[in-house]
Amino acid sequence: MGRFLTPEPLPERLLFVEPLRRRMRVRFGGEWLVDTEDVLLLHEPGHYPVAFFPKSAVADGVLAASRTTQHRELGETTWYTVTAGDGRTERAAWEYTGLPEYADALEGRVAFAWRAMEAFYEEDERIVGHAADLYHRNDIRKTSRHLVVRDGERVIADTHRPVVLYESGFAPRWYVPREDIDETALAHVDTQTFCPYKGIARYYDIGTHAGAAWSYEHAWTEVERVSGMVSFEPDKIEVYLDGERLALEPGQTVIAHGVDRGLDTDEILKRASA
Repeated sequence: MGRFLTPEPLPERLLFVEPLRRRMRVRFGGEWLVDTEDVLLLHEPGHYPVAFFPKSAVADGVLAASRTTQHRELGETTWYTVTAGDGRTERAAWEYTGLPEYADALEGRVAFAWRAMEAFYEEDERIVGHAADLYHRNDIRKTSRHLVVRDGERVIADTHRPVVLYESGFAPRWYVPREDIDETALAHVDTQTFCPYKGIARYYDIGTHAGAAWSYEHAWTEVERVSGMVSFEPDKIEVYLDGERLALEPGQTVIAHGVDRGLDTDEILKRASA
């Protein structure tokens, strides 16, 4: 959302790679495929960060080359079928095998498709959604500003004590205590998404507005101040802050994560309660 202050035009796309400096492990077929502290994180426009592991650190017999494609900057890409224990899945890992000289940091490294694997761990804690972006953060502030949520003439929420969550790259999100909400207007829906930075989100319909509100009932420790509170989507329901209706700018819509493969919701809730 910002811009670089430079007289030279920047390329339309910039790729960035850096050491993660965290021990990561990948599980599939009931076995550990890789366990290493030598992890590189690739930042690519339009994608979440991707962890790359030394191919030499991957267990023997796990990778079998299946096909090749072309990446616009990183050249020939070899895709692998992954086999381990009682599991086998195609196009579950890839390696850039035709790297240009400027991208040789990724030479001999392989990435595993997040949804294809059973689980990714940093030390002994499972990571959900995608690899954590080292530059992504959440800041929460309390405020006495007046926030009102309406569905036509019906007041859904009215509060002078919301909290605002500032998340890297996204519009501020306003969370309301349940005591200041007409909860009879919230219809719980059987939808959950996962955020590596906040935890499990549960959703609500409001009248004809599907998914117009959500709540992290057991938010991660870093953002536990919003646990149990409700936030409202200004593109789906009327949200007013100090009398001015809120609207998201283009590009501010969050890309929701569904359930990771093999993810046990109870496992995540136990982590949150611990």
